[in-house]
Amino acid sequence: MRVLTGTRSLVRLALRRERIRLPLWLGALVLVMLAVASSYDELYPTVEQRRQFALGIATNPGLVALLGRPYDLVSTGGFTAWRIGAPIAVLLGLMNLQLVARHTRGEEETGRAELVRAARVGRYAPLAAALVVAALADLIFAVLVLLTLVVLGMNATGAVALGLALGLSGLVFGALAALTAQVAETSRAASGLAGTGLGLAYAVRATGDARDGNLSWLSPIGWAQQTRPFADERWWVLLLPLGMSLGLATLAVALARRRDLGAGMRTARPGRARATATLAGPLGLAWRLHRGAQLGWTFGFLSFGAMFGGIARDVGSLLDDNPQLAGIVSRLGGSIDVADAFVASVFSLLALAASGYVIQATLRIRGEETGLRAEHVLGRSVGRWRWGLSHLFFAAIGAALILAAAGGAMGLVYGVQVDDVSSELPRLLGAALVYVPAAWVLGGLAMALVGVAPDAVAVSWAVLGVYLLFLVVGEFLSLPAWLLDLSPFTHTPRVPVVEASIAPLAALGTIALALTVTGLVGLRRRDIG
Repeated sequence: MRVLTGTRSLVRLALRRERIRLPLWLGALVLVMLAVASSYDELYPTVEQRRQFALGIATNPGLVALLGRPYDLVSTGGFTAWRIGAPIAVLLGLMNLQLVARHTRGEEETGRAELVRAARVGRYAPLAAALVVAALADLIFAVLVLLTLVVLGMNATGAVALGLALGLSGLVFGALAALTAQVAETSRAASGLAGTGLGLAYAVRATGDARDGNLSWLSPIGWAQQTRPFADERWWVLLLPLGMSLGLATLAVALARRRDLGAGMRTARPGRARATATLAGPLGLAWRLHRGAQLGWTFGFLSFGAMFGGIARDVGSLLDDNPQLAGIVSRLGGSIDVADAFVASVFSLLALAASGYVIQATLRIRGEETGLRAEHVLGRSVGRWRWGLSHLFFAAIGAALILAAAGGAMGLVYGVQVDDVSSELPRLLGAALVYVPAAWVLGGLAMALVGVAPDAVAVSWAVLGVYLLFLVVGEFLSLPAWLLDLSPFTHTPRVPVVEASIAPLAALGTIALALTVTGLVGLRRRDIG
């Protein structure tokens, strides 16, 4: 077919460009699985201990909401599928959507797609190549899962089911990104829309699993778990993500036929003939650039806060009836108060996500530079520090706002349920805001890289991934204390489990400030471009 001419060449080109990024992604995910699977026998060596553990998890809507419904916690394979299923499904979805958006809308945005299409390349070849590369990455992940778990002595059938379930779940979000790339005009917007779908899928799965489980059937992440690896596998469930991926890809092709190269189905509204007074300075321009992401992140955190606030009361009510459960959940949060431990665990996850917003907003400085838009701003009477600080202002304030939205929503919903809004709302709002300095440290690191090593700004995302690894599987990796102490989240008081302490928060704020100043100094001294 002429419309697909050149697909093979574009696939080879994409694989060459991803030769570092993809192996790092896949290696990290397999390492997480290896750490969890190899540690279960040490944590729970006897069948009786595993049964008690399974009993506690099965009656805990909080952990079920965070990680999904367990189907077999007695076997090592079943435990591995439950413990890492939802987190890896989310990370695989993120990998896929970024990959597809980068090689479709990102190529058009930079103008490279126009050069490629000038050769003998079919109309749909770039889109097809991006989806093929995503599918290959998911297939490689499934093979690595099979090899890893079989080497550890687990059932090959369950390993195949787990690898395919997670891989196909990730492919769904790659296909979703292919669709949003036809709608949005920028790679950032396409990734943002697909990321919203990923977050919604996780929220739907979490809400459904915490209740009767029916709602989870509306989520691709839920499908991955409903395949039930190592627990009487349901092979037919794999048809759901496969069918949805094909459907989304077909719709993306149909939309690609209806639009011009470089344009999106959703065109930007024409601007005013004359700029408003708010755009007279760099601060107003920065707000115009950040407001869409800020509002989207705030709404998402508001929704997650309300959802987890509705679950927190159920978690706390299980303590008296299940002492084994109290021990399990208290290890996650460091306190016998199960509800507070659950809240602390949720805020730890949300704080890492908020750090992603801070990094994204900070790296907008580098994006404006590489997009050759910074020169137009700096060509006027605007200094580099003033320009950089305008973006950093919204990165810093934005982190506080989205965490406040999560804490306020959780406090309000939980307070209504326990008839104590006046106490729970400020308490949980403060518990959320305690994590702001840790998020600022990641923003400071991103700024330091922008100023000192602009070609290495992706390192900030890698560091965030490492910190997420510490949180998700740190207990299984048996990492040394000095290594865990490199994470700012290790030093953040786990409010409301413990009382807030000013000293570590002030130290984190000082580190964030030092990194930021380092980046600003470097930005002022180096060449722009």
